[in-house]
Amino acid sequence: MRPLELLLTVTASAVAGFADDGWLQQAFDSPHFDTTTPRNVTALQGKTAHLHCKVKRLNNKTVSWIRSRDLHILTAGTDTYTNDARFQVARDAARNDWTLMIKFAQPTDSGLYECQISSQPLISYPVRLRVVVPESRVLGGSDMYINRGSLLNLTCLVTNSPEPPEYIFWYHGGQVISYDSPRGGVNVVTEKGEVTTSHLLIRRAGPADSGVYSCSPSNAQVASIIVHVLKGETPAAMHTSGGGAELPPPAAAAALMLVLLWQFGT
Repeated sequence: MRPLELLLTVTASAVAGFADDGWLQQAFDSPHFDTTTPRNVTALQGKTAHLHCKVKRLNNKTVSWIRSRDLHILTAGTDTYTNDARFQVARDAARNDWTLMIKFAQPTDSGLYECQISSQPLISYPVRLRVVVPESRVLGGSDMYINRGSLLNLTCLVTNSPEPPEYIFWYHGGQVISYDSPRGGVNVVTEKGEVTTSHLLIRRAGPADSGVYSCSPSNAQVASIIVHVLKGETPAAMHTSGGGAELPPPAAAAALMLVLLWQFGT
């Protein structure tokens, strides 16, 4: 008998033996997880976190969700075993999916959760949750100085967000900025992505454009900056010459020192 024929014969005999013992059928019918289900989930603070667990051939076994840090049983089957009403389980029979839902998710909910099947021995599927808090900031420090008649360019960044904000509103002195106001010359450019950027552009800035400007994303805290539109009364060392950001303290100090040296040296 040729080697290949011998190998096929031995393999067929082994499979037949397992089938006779019921081992192969039992292994095929045992509950198991769909390992393509995401093991890492990121959710926004205040939103609902969804942790999926897809189980195949569950038969008469039970699916439970366990919080690993304190081994607390959160759900078993479709029943909930916690006083925290934010935790619920939803079963999608068509997809064999047992989804743990955490409403109004908070950073303290972050951590490892386990989906367990009540087989002998127990088998589990770990899912790690990370609840993030989006952050926003306006570039330029706490104050920005620009010359009268120049372009006011404010930039707001939204970071640490798994999904872009639905919208970003700009405010001036507590009032929403109207882009089609009679003043004219106001424009907003927003670029959504892993870091969302919103630019507020105001042409020919005047004294009336001074004040507090705030960037308010739909999913993050408000960020503000105070804009000072100058009429030439402030030394150049205290502000930028156009619509740029405020000079950092070391640069401002160095510029002032050069001015003093020039004055005393003449």
